[in-house]
Amino acid sequence: MRVIDPPMDCWHGRVDAEEGELGRRWHQLVQPLSPTSQGVVLTGFACDAGVARNQGRVGAREGPRALRAMLANLPVHGQAQLSDAGDVVCEGDALEHAQARLSGLLCGLLERGLFPIVLGGGHEMAFGSFGGLARHLARRHPAPRVGIINLDAHLDLRLAQRASSGTPFRQIAEDCAVRGWPFHYCCLGVSEFANTPALFERARRLGVTWLRDEDMGETRLPRTLALLERFLAGVDQVYLTICLDVLPAAVAPGVSAPAALGVPLVVVEALIDRVAASGKLRLADVAELNPRLDIDGQTARVAARLVGRLAQRRQQAQTAGAALAGALA
Repeated sequence: MRVIDPPMDCWHGRVDAEEGELGRRWHQLVQPLSPTSQGVVLTGFACDAGVARNQGRVGAREGPRALRAMLANLPVHGQAQLSDAGDVVCEGDALEHAQARLSGLLCGLLERGLFPIVLGGGHEMAFGSFGGLARHLARRHPAPRVGIINLDAHLDLRLAQRASSGTPFRQIAEDCAVRGWPFHYCCLGVSEFANTPALFERARRLGVTWLRDEDMGETRLPRTLALLERFLAGVDQVYLTICLDVLPAAVAPGVSAPAALGVPLVVVEALIDRVAASGKLRLADVAELNPRLDIDGQTARVAARLVGRLAQRRQQAQTAGAALAGALA
């Protein structure tokens, strides 16, 4: 396991100099993480050891670089600062060391008041991401109510002798039990045909909130948002994780396990908007981008749109919260 410096060679692209400040793109704004960095910070988790252990198709370790390259040309819409903290790189099968390193890195970023978005990488990253938030919160709250919202075709609650991309939320549940914390887990987009009855039974025992992909079409969006609202009302801090295989295979083919049905992109974006608007979002990640399996960068393009939306909506929520606080002062 190692941490590499931000790959700034990824941050290049079109320059519309004639348009001035309003013509800027992400590659013109992103800077390496520094002591004065504020706002959104990106970090990569270059790992697919968990996917390999889960008998999936490897290649997600190349996801962070491909995602940065697609993010580079996004237009800047109000972002004041964007920083890049580099990549946690998993060497060989050293998954647990990479997860621990990711946790430490994220804890440090959260301590500085930054909003991290982790670019994956297999979904084994979720255990490291949660660990970073948990370490940060444990210094401030005896038993924080952390809500884990996973947009995913898979519950990822599998029992196994070794950690993998199929076990992170079962590991988080066990970690919460050790800490004496409640386990608040909401998984949206679950495919009945990609999860065994054993996983659904474990989800029931753990009190997991979930919705199936077939119940999350556009016409059912109001009901989906109502369920999400109820979940958000019961937590104080939110970790949002998006597995790209929640999307239809026609939208996101570049993943280890493409969805036969999936959740429409417009629904996924509406969920992101609602979570960000809650003011409770502290950390997010995007998992399972596999450039080896992508078609003409299609999945990377969708992933970049989601990351851009997360950054934009989070900043809008912060601005609205600051304005409200000022009005009440």
